[in-house]
Amino acid sequence: MTDTAQPATIVTGELLVTKPPLKLFRNLASKIAALPMIATVLVIFIGCTVWSIIFSFTDSRVLPTAHFIGIGQYQRLMVSPRWIISVKNMLIYGVFGLSFSFIIGFLLAVLMDQKIRFENTFRTIFLYPFALSFVITGIVWAWILNPAFGLQKSVRDLGWTSFSFDWIANRKMVVYTLVIAGLWQGTGLVMALMLAGLRGIDDEIWKASRVDGIPKWRTYLFVVIPMMRPVFVTALVIVASGIVRIYDLVIAMTGGGPGLSSQFPAVYVYEFMFVSNLGQGLAASSAMLVTVAIIVVPWAFYEFGKKRV
Repeated sequence: MTDTAQPATIVTGELLVTKPPLKLFRNLASKIAALPMIATVLVIFIGCTVWSIIFSFTDSRVLPTAHFIGIGQYQRLMVSPRWIISVKNMLIYGVFGLSFSFIIGFLLAVLMDQKIRFENTFRTIFLYPFALSFVITGIVWAWILNPAFGLQKSVRDLGWTSFSFDWIANRKMVVYTLVIAGLWQGTGLVMALMLAGLRGIDDEIWKASRVDGIPKWRTYLFVVIPMMRPVFVTALVIVASGIVRIYDLVIAMTGGGPGLSSQFPAVYVYEFMFVSNLGQGLAASSAMLVTVAIIVVPWAFYEFGKKRV
């Protein structure tokens, strides 16, 4: 039996002409192996996304209904104080989380790249928090920052009775406690990515900079960092995706309180979608999707759509 994916050989006199297989049957085995993944993408990701967008225009409550109400859910979403607070908190968490995780992670990677003693031990210590779930991180930091028996009480027991650190109970400061906990867990991963990028820099660059008398900080700033652009992009995607979907840290650490002061979009989506108003939850999730797409799609076109020389 002839395999249709194999090139066909045609004998013409003494000349052998090899006819390539049809484009559809090229690499047939790999295409068959990719079918489950393709089905998963089509059904789970694309299908569920389309379903969510469609039913966000309905008045679905506990169960989905086909009674369309136009953009009513989105109008309600845009004037909801809880949603507005959630978006503001995500922006604050995103700005501080991205900035400090990149700065601290890069500085730690630079220090680790100096071939220090016990490098493996320090690298493990810095990376260990990332192995914990956000639930554990939230519970631990809720204990540490609790004014009744955490850091504040410990310092006061040492004699500094006027010391106050009650951010977790302060409506204006509680979001920054989430930033602290998130940095504690995620900075180690950024450090590991940056360290891998630094180890990929050619030693000849450092030798040339020393010969030319260029200070190390200038070499890092104008030579090394631009060369590490793919590493920075990878770290940005990983950290930013975690910021958008942050949920378990909030629930474990603050529960969204005090009041609504530490609400986040993912918490809003979950509580509406699975508790009270399915249509409102789907509208919120669709708004998050559109926001991310507005940022990612132009970047993707710029990054991958430009012509390669």
